[in-house]
Amino acid sequence: MTIKDIISSLGDNPYFGAGFGLVGLGSLLALAKKGSQYGMIAFRRNFMMTLEVPSRDKSYYWLLQWITAHANKTQHLSVETTFQQSQSGKIDTKFAFVPSPGNHFFSYKNSWIRVERNREKQMMDLHSGIPFETVTLTALGRNRAMFFEILNKAREMALEQQEGKTIMYTAMGSEWRQFGYPRRRRPIDSVILNEGISNLLIDDVKEFNNNPKWYSDRGIPYRRGYLLHGPPGCGKSSFIMALAGELQYSICVLNLSDRSLTDDRLNHLLNVAPQQSIILLEDVDAAFITREESEEIAGKYQGLGRVTFSGLLNTLDGVASTEARIVFMTTNYIDRLDPALIRPGRVDVKQLIGHATPYQLKQMYQRFYPELGPEKANEFANLVIKENKNVSVASVQGFFMFHKNDGLAVLENIAKIWTL
Repeated sequence: MTIKDIISSLGDNPYFGAGFGLVGLGSLLALAKKGSQYGMIAFRRNFMMTLEVPSRDKSYYWLLQWITAHANKTQHLSVETTFQQSQSGKIDTKFAFVPSPGNHFFSYKNSWIRVERNREKQMMDLHSGIPFETVTLTALGRNRAMFFEILNKAREMALEQQEGKTIMYTAMGSEWRQFGYPRRRRPIDSVILNEGISNLLIDDVKEFNNNPKWYSDRGIPYRRGYLLHGPPGCGKSSFIMALAGELQYSICVLNLSDRSLTDDRLNHLLNVAPQQSIILLEDVDAAFITREESEEIAGKYQGLGRVTFSGLLNTLDGVASTEARIVFMTTNYIDRLDPALIRPGRVDVKQLIGHATPYQLKQMYQRFYPELGPEKANEFANLVIKENKNVSVASVQGFFMFHKNDGLAVLENIAKIWTL
């Protein structure tokens, strides 16, 4: 039997014909599926655009809030509870709804956008313990300007919610995290320093901010360091808080005594600090001892911190130190600081914030009891100075709090001010 005869006999076999037809049909379906996959890939590459925003990016939560405001028909939501302080000081609880993990759709300027929020259960943020997430936006077209516009709108919406508030940051691992909720900006005139000091510091900071070209033209590093020193409770930290509100800056608080803080991490944190922020190093005298004393009591302090004194100096004024930076340091005991730490270039302005002066006493009394007039304010200041005892601004304010509505009682019980 020839090959021709065999093929002819198979052609007459109905089982073979049906099987060959099924194979052919399956092959066509497989090719069609493969073709549709390649076609979809080509379509997405040429006619669609995608934006992926990871949860580690600063715009992630801005984008979620903005999507919530525009995706009104989204039915699958997650809740975020926030607390905000009203003008009266009352804490209000607010609930915000953001798209839950999954797929969502919304329209923006006649374009449909698909939102895919993915949560990686196997990947966790080591610092916060929150699962790693991504939000992916997919839209038709190739106009990437639409995504830039959405991100700008989300940023503006977030800034509107923070308007009039001061944001505090603290170091978490290798990055800065918002600490607590945004605080109401403290008016600069609510912190009463000795006459001329407040204006001197404010003018110096503003002059620094307004003249970056002056520094670059002369090859001077564009950074400024301030040291506020003086007894406890005299307004050092309060003034920095009010100054941040005046400049519309945030505050990055860094604890040099943190045992997890190393030289490399310190340098990294100061280089990645948020824009328009004041870096605050409080009580620097408690973090280090002078080099003359280091050998004598090294064993006593061994292991209390991993940041070295030379590491701090290099961070403030080394080759790798960042520019466009404002650093404020505070101390109760300036004599305990090593001269290398407070030399010009690392600390450009040193300002004593001392015990209450007659000027401060008068201003504080008039601020608390404006109805009594300047005569009673002068009488109060004279009574305090007559005792020839130092008193902090915090003690004076605490004393006023016991007589909130009775300025005359303050004059009658003046001796109690030193018992606080």
